[in-house]
Amino acid sequence: MSALVSTTTSDSAETGSEETGSGHTQPFLVLSWLHLKYQFLETVRIPIAVLGNVLFPSLSMFFFVVPQTAVAGNPLFATTAVAGLGLFAVCSASLFTYGLGVAEDRQLPFYPFLRSLPAGPGPQMVARVLNGGIFSLFGLLPLITIGWLFTAATVTLGQLLAGIGTILAVSVPFVLLGMAIGYALSAKAALPVVQIILFPLAFAGGLFLPPQMFPGWLDAISQATPTRAGRDLLVQATTGAEAYTLALPVLAGWTLLFVVLAVASYRNDEGRRFR
Repeated sequence: MSALVSTTTSDSAETGSEETGSGHTQPFLVLSWLHLKYQFLETVRIPIAVLGNVLFPSLSMFFFVVPQTAVAGNPLFATTAVAGLGLFAVCSASLFTYGLGVAEDRQLPFYPFLRSLPAGPGPQMVARVLNGGIFSLFGLLPLITIGWLFTAATVTLGQLLAGIGTILAVSVPFVLLGMAIGYALSAKAALPVVQIILFPLAFAGGLFLPPQMFPGWLDAISQATPTRAGRDLLVQATTGAEAYTLALPVLAGWTLLFVVLAVASYRNDEGRRFR
């Protein structure tokens, strides 16, 4: 943390050089790296914060997928189940870690000082998005292992890499949504709001039940959710099954909306603190 403060202070003393050419890019990247490092270390120092987001999808896989031979024994169904629960792990990590994490950070005595530094919000937000991707991968490791050992789920190396890239991209809107909640609400309020948002989105997005089981009206609603769009894109990457036509535009639209919400929440919080 002291390295972050000292680097930020020294960068603010060199503002003149930042405004010209490439001099502006290097300090931003350095500050983003420092924020990424301390946010990562701050989270992993409390192991239960990481384990909690990892255990629920893994236990769901063991209790609801592995015992069902019709699903676990079918390579397509098993791979789809791993993909859906993997996306749930991403959503859970993003919303709980960043919805609650940002709200709790705002209550710390050091945070107003950090916000008053001239570096701006960019490095903090970039670091949070990147950390969201990192912790998303943590949630995937046990699921992939369970799918490999106990089910017929199978992917080629190319499909595995495509799936990892897809899930990292899909994690971005949920990290942004978590940040929007965290900057807008206190820690006590953020917890129930995250729960209210996460589980309906997971069920409506087909992360627990395949969308093929939905009635027509629910399937239409499902296709408008970011979880369904992300789920279908991930299934397409890992199995080759075509996603519905509007999956990518729907996900892009939600991402843009969550960017606006995150920035607006940050600025409103800044206005309340530094008027």
